[in-house]
Amino acid sequence: MQVRAVAKFVKCKPLMVRQVARELRGKPAQQMVDVLRFKPGRGAFVLRKVIASAMANAQENHAMDPRQLVIAEIKVDEGPAMKRIIARAMGRANRIFKRTSHITVVVTEADAIAAATAGTPAKPRPSFETL
Repeated sequence: MQVRAVAKFVKCKPLMVRQVARELRGKPAQQMVDVLRFKPGRGAFVLRKVIASAMANAQENHAMDPRQLVIAEIKVDEGPAMKRIIARAMGRANRIFKRTSHITVVVTEADAIAAATAGTPAKPRPSFETL
């Protein structure tokens, strides 16, 4: 069973979160929460909170063991950007975009992923025989 947690309108650039999320897919959720505690940057801080929320959802709503959970999917989408201006020389102005993110984390039990991937057979490989 898949359980998810969503954080919307997070004041953190999507690129910052994606750099951290790239390393976490397919790894144990509890272990990644512990690793993210010591990673610098706001992206790691926000992502840690969302993963912990997904684990809590799985434990409370579906009675899953949090130690058996694996991060199945992490999506980081771009939210609306707040537009600000900064004064420049000769009466001009530059625009600054304060970007936001929508973060979705999906966790599943580890044995569910193993059962799903174990049943797929390998593709037949072509044979290159010389005539």
